[in-house]
Amino acid sequence: MPVLSLDQNQPFSLDLTLSCGQVFRWDREPDGWWYGVVGSRVIKVRQDGTSLTFKGAPPSFIRQYFSLDMDLDAVTASFDRDPFIHDAIVRCRGLRIVRQPAWECLISYICATNSNIPMIRRRISHIAQTYGNPLECEGRTYFAFPGPASLAATCTSALSGCKLGYRSPYVLKTACDIADEEGWHDSIASLPYEQARSALMKLRGVGPKAADCILLFAFQNYEAFPVDVWIRRIMGEHYIKTLGSGSSLTGWEYDTIRRFAQKHFGEFCGYAQEYLFASRLD
Repeated sequence: MPVLSLDQNQPFSLDLTLSCGQVFRWDREPDGWWYGVVGSRVIKVRQDGTSLTFKGAPPSFIRQYFSLDMDLDAVTASFDRDPFIHDAIVRCRGLRIVRQPAWECLISYICATNSNIPMIRRRISHIAQTYGNPLECEGRTYFAFPGPASLAATCTSALSGCKLGYRSPYVLKTACDIADEEGWHDSIASLPYEQARSALMKLRGVGPKAADCILLFAFQNYEAFPVDVWIRRIMGEHYIKTLGSGSSLTGWEYDTIRRFAQKHFGEFCGYAQEYLFASRLD
């Protein structure tokens, strides 16, 4: 299998990157190998020190997907502005934000509303198994994520069989809208952050957090700072003492947090968010 020699001056942690909650279709075997589906590829990858062994994709794809072309130390240095984030950077060194396929990322985060990670993974797996094309790898069958036209051709009741609950009509309506709009990806990618965020939130089922996750993980818009209850707790304890303590996140709190983060952490505040989130249970 091909082996990439990683730059010793550019940290990368495969385990942290794939286990921090940004992606939902990767699984780690006890022997350290990760298996994941990206687009129409089944990828097998393992890290041993500064060596990355893989199959299922060319080296250029692996570098691009795992953002190995970014100067990660420069990125983290740009938001290393206080002791708390500094500690997160040290403990999560090598975590990189992957570059996800935009359509799958969009549907994944519609499915992520009011859910935990295991449930999100099950929903996405159900969609892929029901409507996606089978892919074989080492005697196992995986499934590509279906395109918008495939989902647009189904119905709400059929999608409900994928355990989507109230999200079924959201997924169906968004699939229909995307299937009818040529070049939607390029259209979003061409917009400044705030405009792109507003455009995504016009899609059914895409709220503020989903829009920010999609922009961060699929469009590499690092101004996006997704906020959930974990991030609100962290920001309230360490940065913004005026935040409330209720069980729900208000719109005012969301905007207060993301605008503070953009000012405090700078242009890569989305990366800072991922380090704060990943270090919460470390």
